[in-house]
Amino acid sequence: MISRRTVTTFLGTGLLLSGCAPGDASSPAGRSVPRTPKAPSIALGAVAGKALPTVSPTPRQIRRTGPDLPVPRLVDVLTAEGADPRCADIVGRALRRAGAADVRVSPVGSAPRSPRPLTIVLGSAAAPPMAGMLQRSRAFTAGPLPPEGYQITAGSLNGRTAVLLAGADDDGVFYAAQTFAQLAGDRRIAGATVVDHPAMPLRGVVEGFYGKPWTHRQRMDQIAFFGSVKFNTYLYAPKDDPYERDRWRDPYPARQARELAELARHAAAHHVRFTYVLSPGKSIGYNDAGDRKALTGKLRFLYDLGIKDFALAFDDVHPLPVWNSAADLARYGTVSEQAAAAAQSDLTNRVQREFADRHPGVRPLQFVPTQYSDLADSPYKKTLRRTLDSRVKVWWTGADVVPTSLTSGQARRAADVWGHDVLLWDNYPTNDYDRAAGRLLLAPYDKRTPELGEHLGGLALNPMNQASASKIAEFTGADYAWNPRAYRPADSWHAAAAYLTGGNQQATQALLVFLDTQHLAPSWSDAPWQPPAPALKARLDAVERSWRAGRKDRAVAALRAEADSLAQAPGRIREGVTDPGFVTEAKPWLDALTLWGQALRHTCEALELRSNGRSTQATRAFTAAADVARQASAIRTLPGATRPQGTVKIADGVLDTFIHRAPQLT
Repeated sequence: MISRRTVTTFLGTGLLLSGCAPGDASSPAGRSVPRTPKAPSIALGAVAGKALPTVSPTPRQIRRTGPDLPVPRLVDVLTAEGADPRCADIVGRALRRAGAADVRVSPVGSAPRSPRPLTIVLGSAAAPPMAGMLQRSRAFTAGPLPPEGYQITAGSLNGRTAVLLAGADDDGVFYAAQTFAQLAGDRRIAGATVVDHPAMPLRGVVEGFYGKPWTHRQRMDQIAFFGSVKFNTYLYAPKDDPYERDRWRDPYPARQARELAELARHAAAHHVRFTYVLSPGKSIGYNDAGDRKALTGKLRFLYDLGIKDFALAFDDVHPLPVWNSAADLARYGTVSEQAAAAAQSDLTNRVQREFADRHPGVRPLQFVPTQYSDLADSPYKKTLRRTLDSRVKVWWTGADVVPTSLTSGQARRAADVWGHDVLLWDNYPTNDYDRAAGRLLLAPYDKRTPELGEHLGGLALNPMNQASASKIAEFTGADYAWNPRAYRPADSWHAAAAYLTGGNQQATQALLVFLDTQHLAPSWSDAPWQPPAPALKARLDAVERSWRAGRKDRAVAALRAEADSLAQAPGRIREGVTDPGFVTEAKPWLDALTLWGQALRHTCEALELRSNGRSTQATRAFTAAADVARQASAIRTLPGATRPQGTVKIADGVLDTFIHRAPQLT
């Protein structure tokens, strides 16, 4: 067994450790940012060696501090306080993938007398014997880890190689295990040291779109995915679930209630907060005793299923000429912005006092206002700022319904306007509005300032109806939310593609070709905020420049390579993407991409014929290209899968434009 007596040395030869938290932070309006001591950092110097594996999300600090450690056939995993079975399972599976044949898991207090060549110890940094090991390792400077933070390093334990995974809390231990899984592979554990903790307290996804909700199986898969990328929140808010919105008073039928209970348990196992968003605003009588009782009864029903986090939502409630209840008219007078805000505030405060405060484990409520976008002050916002319980967090979609960018000034202004802890409900990559018809939104999360976490309490991405396809934006959004200052959209995008292909290089490249054709991100009311197919456009522009400069053979060769890449990508994606849901959801787009690749091949053939003086044959090839392009343009989205329906878009404004313009190249 391992105890203070048997731990003789734990000398840092390097595994992972993450960085320093700000020691003194001024509190912006609406947020309470406590002054905390400086977090630990890596004390060991860097050593030369090959590049460390890519870790996502990017750690605060990661440094090669020693050679890679070989993974032997026999490994011990010792669990201390804070390490739940899921953590040990993640570490065990990573070790087996890296070549271990037998992974023995034991509590620290009952460690086997004959330890194996490699020992992994994981648990809370404050728990014995972890605290002593950390101190002896000399791998880190002193200081408390922030919530959800973790440290990793390697060294010697009883003369044998050991790796220490320590978390600030249970979540931190879980995240240490997730990072360890990315450091282990090909019979080696990277010789790195890490200190890490998140920039934002709340990081996650809100299933808040219109149209067909995700299935239970998709939600189970998504929640496991969220845990793996260090998202800690899932908000259940599908607009087309009648029991969430139109029939909010009614309890769920037995089967759906069992599924919600299973989701809550599954989320807890993956260190994800399952947050139920109830939307009563279309029909509630705010001052009606029966409706107030129905509301708390619904929340109590959900609480009994194991759900401990709740939000009340009043979004997309068009102002009514009259109240839903005579009691509301008597209390609040004629409907107005101030009256609506007062009614919503009164109801939310009552639910906070009479439900949330009286049920163990329930955190303060979250609130989705009717005026959820823009930065202008208003009578509605002034009333909420003055009357809403200060503990309640307010969701905000940014400076527009679909913000094209977010600056630190806008975030600071939002905190001032609301006067509460503000959370960003980011309507990306949701595709449930007209400008997104026929599109998968697969560009990386982008154009959000790294300073958002200094003014906002967290963010949640609103995804697409296509759950698996949403993982691209979710992966990159998780990378941003954890460490926005180190976030590099293009690098994270590539890492997301590699995640979906299990690291298969050929499939990853094919997937990146497809993602580029789905790069365009429309705004709510203006020009797109992400451009269409930027990589493809650059290459096609280069082809056109070569042709016009007289380097026609070079242009044809480059275009042929591009056409082959597009035409072959769907097959490689279908074979190499490990998530079958992605292939199913993307089928219309993959089918269309195959045809567009064929159309580009015909265009390439036509240009080659023209360069050889065979004008008649070139004309026929151009006609064939146009015919295939029309077929591709006619493919529609899967019936019922997306709202709104439409013809699928593939690099529109780039690929179609080039094929249309190619016959004019002389």
